[in-house]
Amino acid sequence: MITGSEMAVVDANAAGLGIPRAQLMESSGNALASRVRGMCDPGASVTLVCGRGNNGGDGLVAARFLSEYDVEVRLLGRAETITTEIARENWAALLASEIPAREVRDSTGLALGEPDLFVDAMLGTGVSGGLREPEATAATVMNESDSPVLSADVPSGLDGDTGDLAANAVDPDHVVTFHARKPGLADLEAEVTVADIGVPDAAESFTGPGDLLRLRRDPASHKGDHGEVLVVGGGPYAGAPALTAQAALRAGADLVRVACPTSVAHEVQGYREDLIVRPVEGRQFEPGHVGQVLEFAEEQDAIVVGPGLGEDGDSLETARALLEGYSGTAVVDADALRTVPDLTTEATLVCTPHQGELVGMGGPRSDDWRERRGLVEGFAAELGHTLLVKGRYDLVSDGERTRVNRTGNPGMTVGGTGDVLAGVTGALAATQEPANAAAVGAYVTGRAGDIVAEEHGNGLLASDMVEAVPAAMRQE
Repeated sequence: MITGSEMAVVDANAAGLGIPRAQLMESSGNALASRVRGMCDPGASVTLVCGRGNNGGDGLVAARFLSEYDVEVRLLGRAETITTEIARENWAALLASEIPAREVRDSTGLALGEPDLFVDAMLGTGVSGGLREPEATAATVMNESDSPVLSADVPSGLDGDTGDLAANAVDPDHVVTFHARKPGLADLEAEVTVADIGVPDAAESFTGPGDLLRLRRDPASHKGDHGEVLVVGGGPYAGAPALTAQAALRAGADLVRVACPTSVAHEVQGYREDLIVRPVEGRQFEPGHVGQVLEFAEEQDAIVVGPGLGEDGDSLETARALLEGYSGTAVVDADALRTVPDLTTEATLVCTPHQGELVGMGGPRSDDWRERRGLVEGFAAELGHTLLVKGRYDLVSDGERTRVNRTGNPGMTVGGTGDVLAGVTGALAATQEPANAAAVGAYVTGRAGDIVAEEHGNGLLASDMVEAVPAAMRQE
């Protein structure tokens, strides 16, 4: 099963792999037409009721494949208001094919007749709530007719993310859903056919530009809605927690605080006035600081533990006690990863080891990413946490599903790039599911490295990558 939002990600990733959306629409329309043939004989009358988005585009394509039928197309709205380029192209192709089609500019006196079959291609998975006009009237006409109804992908009025069905939704006899079942379809009395439209497995297994669709913001959002992050690190080092915190800000967190020893607090604050520093007394973290840091952490949407922490026993014991006492979402990086294997915690962890650190955690070693993929998934399941294993190909797994990220370049072997990744992932973990935060974090950080490498080659710096993060998150 796949939600409508996730399907949009997969479609965009397929486009990133070189499979045009127009090609997928052609396949969807062909699958819809094939189901029409299974429901009525050649010569039957078929009325396709099409919306102005891509679901309507699927219906427009289907009409072109039904030359052996008495086909009529009703476009709900003016053709000039069709919302996507590929749907507009298919409207033009429909008219050029001289298939009977007309626009329905309002719901007054909407007449769809009594065909042998209605095709509902009004609204797809991206729409929620009750149907508005003219779709509401069209749905009523179809529902009250004696003619059977075939819906494209989902019945108009079915929320493709929640499976909720609007009170005035279309009540179909059959649904052709594309690629995979959508939420709510199993609850319908209709027969459901799942059509393979040619989406490759790689569009789901590899990260891609579609993953950036997860980062859309509500225009009515307020300060704090996009996450507050606490970075816990520093002592032996000041640059690492500062890089992590700056990367979290550039990745969209609304507020970022740094808990660090007083020995480096001034240096960390000096990197950027946007950072809020919460110092604890001393040259390094000690177990006595845990209560104070937990108070800081409880106010946050996510924390990042480990950058610049060092390998001192007291510092590692502090990290362990912090993670054991914390119940939110934590990104664990660098030396703090050593505490994870035997940790007992209610926290949701995203661990970001490189291959050597993964082995140090008791994880598998393999030089082949395909083999390592299954091994990492098994180890993530054993740990009960999400893993983001850095490498030539980054691997992200929550123990059930594994994604592969291919952005990045050899110049990113320079120190500090892991701190940037931890910060980006921490910002995303404040608003996203852990596995999605890790996958998008890997994609964005690698893409930022690629942007910087275009100018600096192997001389890129982690601090350059911080400034490239917003461009790497931009949807093209």
